[in-house]
Amino acid sequence: MRNHAQQEEDADINMTPMLDIVFIMLIFFIVTAVFVKEAGVTVSKPEAETALAQRQVSILIAVQPNDEIWINRNEVELSELRTTVEKLHAENPKGSVAIQADVESKSGLVLKVYDAIRNAGVEKIAFATENK
Repeated sequence: MRNHAQQEEDADINMTPMLDIVFIMLIFFIVTAVFVKEAGVTVSKPEAETALAQRQVSILIAVQPNDEIWINRNEVELSELRTTVEKLHAENPKGSVAIQADVESKSGLVLKVYDAIRNAGVEKIAFATENK
């Protein structure tokens, strides 16, 4: 009788190491996940026939028709745009910048935004459009 009870105890599986591995994997996937960035406002993007999907876009900049510039749900002045982009680009140097210019936004402001991004040292700049 005593021998049978001892065999049942020996047959139990210790789940602790497996749970440790599961939690470590969970933490790994959370840390390495790419988080979706948003500009913070809705933009009516222009249509383009030659639009290509961009990967590794780390900074989204929205330009509104009323001359507002938005990054990460915060309104940014044109004079502050360069330093803001420099800080964000330093976090992910391999990423690119996408400008989401509204159809009704002024082209002069969009070009100033483009110049500020270029002056911040970013070389990969894309314009967000809708596919036709």
